Amino acid sequence: MSPPLGISLILLFIALAEASRRIRWLEGLGFTFVVLAFGAAAFTFPAWFIAPGGFEMKQVIAPLVQLILLCMGMTLTLADFTRVLSAPRAVVIGAVLQYSIMPLGGFAFARLFGLEKEVAAGLILIGCCPGGVSSNVITYLAKGNVPLSVTMTAVSTLLSPFITPFAMQWLAGSYVPVGVGPMMLSILKMIIAPLAIGFAIRRFLPRLADKFVRVLPPLAMLSIALIVAITVAMSRDDLLKVGLVLLAASACHNATGYALGYGAARLLGLDGRDSRTVALEVGLQNGGMATGLAFNVLQSPAAALGAAVFGPWSAITSSALASWWRREPKQASSS
Repeated sequence: MSPPLGISLILLFIALAEASRRIRWLEGLGFTFVVLAFGAAAFTFPAWFIAPGGFEMKQVIAPLVQLILLCMGMTLTLADFTRVLSAPRAVVIGAVLQYSIMPLGGFAFARLFGLEKEVAAGLILIGCCPGGVSSNVITYLAKGNVPLSVTMTAVSTLLSPFITPFAMQWLAGSYVPVGVGPMMLSILKMIIAPLAIGFAIRRFLPRLADKFVRVLPPLAMLSIALIVAITVAMSRDDLLKVGLVLLAASACHNATGYALGYGAARLLGLDGRDSRTVALEVGLQNGGMATGLAFNVLQSPAAALGAAVFGPWSAITSSALASWWRREPKQASSS
């Protein structure tokens, strides 16, 4: 991409991000445009996001993911976990769908589109990760069940050290070497520890948590955008080769998550509002976690491409889906 074109795209996405604060039909797309602006910057000026001043930017990916999970932990309360005991059905359905539809979908579409080994492993990896933190915001915009969304995200995240490594070994082991032990340890350090610390701050230092929560969400969103930019910059050449094919595979994977998540939830007896929540929770994945595991465990920038493509695409589709559902409030409990 030539610098003039790249700069034009960056400015366009920044303008659209600003416009999303004022134009109703762009509501909820601000973060998506910020991510796209960072992606365009990384594609145009990759050196800025690889090793500026000799510092390797990939070293900041794990701390950024930890910051995102710390933010999530500070939004959790005991009620989010007691809700599992008082009304476990929807949460269990969501967790089962999350860890069946998305891992198998990643494997199926990697095969169907003939993705190269490490790129295929990356698409499977994003499918094997828990639901994304952004699903809670999107659920709110879609007039879904926000407490259910928060609980499902927390539960799927807590299950990830035990499910993600084994699912990866089973589905992606033929593409890349997958160390179950190192991946489990990496998830515990990168995901569970900051989540637990954030929860402890909320539980025992609520006033401090309230202060942090005011500034951490923007920092978390900035962290996600920077993770995408680093991944795009480091894998720019690979992305040029497989970008359109990987985008098609990611689009199918994402759509399958929404469709089967909603359809299965309805068939299993959940109402329309909860089914929408499950659909969003299943269709949206923790791209930061997938990127961190791709770099730190699989040692493969190409494997991080799945998250780099799936993340922005799912942000666009989920925002559009939320806008559509938001316009049908009267049917929220039945459709």
